Amino acid sequence: MTYAAFRSIGAYIPPKIMTNADFEKIIDTTDEWITKRTGIKERRISEVDEASSDLGARAALVAIERAGITKEEVDLVICATVTPDYLCMPSTACLIASKVGLPPVMAFDISAACTGFVYAVSIAKAFIESGMKKNVLIVGAETYTSILDYTDRGTCFIFGDGAGAAIISATNNKDEAIIDVNCSSDGNYEDLIKTPGGGSKHPCSAEVLENKMACIKMKGNETFKLAVKTLTSDVQVMMKKHNLTNEDINHFIPHQANYRIIKAVGEALGFNDEQTVVTVHKYGNTSAASIPMAMNDAYEEGRIKAGDTVLFDAFGGGLTWGSALFKFAPKK
Repeated sequence: MTYAAFRSIGAYIPPKIMTNADFEKIIDTTDEWITKRTGIKERRISEVDEASSDLGARAALVAIERAGITKEEVDLVICATVTPDYLCMPSTACLIASKVGLPPVMAFDISAACTGFVYAVSIAKAFIESGMKKNVLIVGAETYTSILDYTDRGTCFIFGDGAGAAIISATNNKDEAIIDVNCSSDGNYEDLIKTPGGGSKHPCSAEVLENKMACIKMKGNETFKLAVKTLTSDVQVMMKKHNLTNEDINHFIPHQANYRIIKAVGEALGFNDEQTVVTVHKYGNTSAASIPMAMNDAYEEGRIKAGDTVLFDAFGGGLTWGSALFKFAPKK
């Protein structure tokens, strides 16, 4: 039987940093207020000429090299993003494949907001276990600064830019297999996190531009409460299904949206600080890129090793949510 193995992780972190002190100069806020509210101290900003595909391609090259495969062996590219290079076409995944130097390959984008990378894991797993593909490159890439309203003091300081990538490969070894992925959504909560303008509902117009409707809008308090509840219950279902306790998890990697959310969920699930990977303080919320960026940090710090049990947990606009449970199975 063919299984899907999580072979590698990579990321690209833009070097330019925007601190809370920088926001004090453009909006009515303070470093103390931002830190207390979100735990964020700084976030990364892409260059003016950098799009999501540029960030994603750099992360993808790292993931491919670490997986020990050639570019010719990649037979599917999936990019999770809500900040694509182009509104409609071509897909950011197609552009990443080209910039990485892959031969002609199946490539497409998915839009699941902050849960996008977990959705991509689920799709890659299905393609591999069906026998259709052998090595899937999944990328979470965001240039959130392209959809921020820097006069909105409730949201503009939360988000940053970056990309993360992974290779999911076929294996016959069940011990290497991705154990489970669970994803879901509820469109009844669409108004909590959305970019209301620029699509077919409100096409680009003078009104859309004037009111900055193509920028992200978020109802923070309502989102916070629902996020904690959903992230906690989703993991509890996953753990119960596989008869696991919190002690069976080596690394809990939640979506890096807000430190208070991460702390509340971690405590509700019984994960300690050593188990929980936190990067929100230095990268902010990078949506679909946040989980792979966080995993990459832990990997490069030497915390994540072959055979470790990793648990992803994400929540985002849609609303969407999902969790993934797997053994990290690098070839080298």
